[in-house]
Amino acid sequence: MSRYRILLLIGAGLAGVELVVTIASTWVYVQAHGRTSEASEAPSASVALVLGAKVIDGEPDSYVRGRLDTALALYRDGRVKQVLNSGNGRAVAGNEPAVMRAYLQQNGVPSSDIIDDPEGYDTAASCRRAHDLFGVRSALVVTQGFHLGRAVALCRDAGIEAHGVLAECDCPTWTIARNHLRETVLARPRALLTVLMS
Repeated sequence: MSRYRILLLIGAGLAGVELVVTIASTWVYVQAHGRTSEASEAPSASVALVLGAKVIDGEPDSYVRGRLDTALALYRDGRVKQVLNSGNGRAVAGNEPAVMRAYLQQNGVPSSDIIDDPEGYDTAASCRRAHDLFGVRSALVVTQGFHLGRAVALCRDAGIEAHGVLAECDCPTWTIARNHLRETVLARPRALLTVLMS
């Protein structure tokens, strides 16, 4: 195969990737437009859906701690009555929902106002299970900015009247940059594929 033909194939492949990324990003934008805010400007909803993230030695890491602190603010302001922690409940992952529950309880949320979903292995599963298993019809979805639009889009697709709430994060800059790149190139196209195949 000639070098020219190889370059044409590479160019066509890159153009295809760019098209998929653009379509997925446009879908997220349309679904989440006007549906995200800071905690202080969030509407009321039945529940705060807190999406899980890495925990270390029984403690929430920076990303999930930021999400939990935001959920605490929503709960204390009376914007939600319950908090649904959705994450990986496997022991090998540190049982994210159990760690999240403990953190909320340590900060004054009664056990009766906390719901655990140990099978929220990804954002699509968290949204789908919140609707189908826990009967959530309206939710404030709590996560960081790079993830927020996709989370709102997937929850809306699952039948939830979702509003995204921006979680703060005392996170290393390089991890935020990495997550933005991963979100754009991989996570959004995968989410759109999930929706189209459901």
